[in-house]
Amino acid sequence: MALSVTLVLLLATCLISFLAFSNERIIQDLIFHPPSVVNNKQWYRFFSSGLIHADFLHLAFNMYTFYMFGGMVENAFLQIFGSEGRIFYAIMYLTALPAALTASFQKHRNDYDYYCLGASGAVSAVVFAGIFLYPTLKMGIFPLPFYIPAFIFGPIYLIISAYLSKKSEGSINHSAHIWGALFGILFLIVTCFFFGYFNPLFHFWQEVLGYLQ
Repeated sequence: MALSVTLVLLLATCLISFLAFSNERIIQDLIFHPPSVVNNKQWYRFFSSGLIHADFLHLAFNMYTFYMFGGMVENAFLQIFGSEGRIFYAIMYLTALPAALTASFQKHRNDYDYYCLGASGAVSAVVFAGIFLYPTLKMGIFPLPFYIPAFIFGPIYLIISAYLSKKSEGSINHSAHIWGALFGILFLIVTCFFFGYFNPLFHFWQEVLGYLQ
């Protein structure tokens, strides 16, 4: 039985994050810092920053969300692409890390006070790939006591994230959430076009129409 890619990524992220909580050197070596990328060619930071988190709550929220959607999306990839599904799924997660940070990199490439960490961009890619695959799935945000279909939740989430990103308040990188989400959808569409028989756009449209009828 093949080991779940979701579980491997989750455990690796938790392990390194826990080590970093008590070791500032690990954080400094792995955190996303655009000037270090520009001046020292430390491109690995696009990936390594997804392995560390600010605190336990930050880690718990990202990994809980990843766990809830990861297995579902990974299984869908296996159904669509067969044995290569796990490979495509892993590639999506890993490439979503730099894709989600590209806009932040361009904006802060000379900002020595800017730092960013966390797997939120990659998790957003998984979540929105899941939304596209299962658009009628009921979703909500704790502690709100109600759920709405994923195809409605997704746009609302992106609009709120865009608003918060424009305000640039707080320490959350809302831009990474947006670009990660869009990357997840694009990756699914492009990969299916070249390597699979499945048409996610048509499937999404049919599922939404069926729900509304």
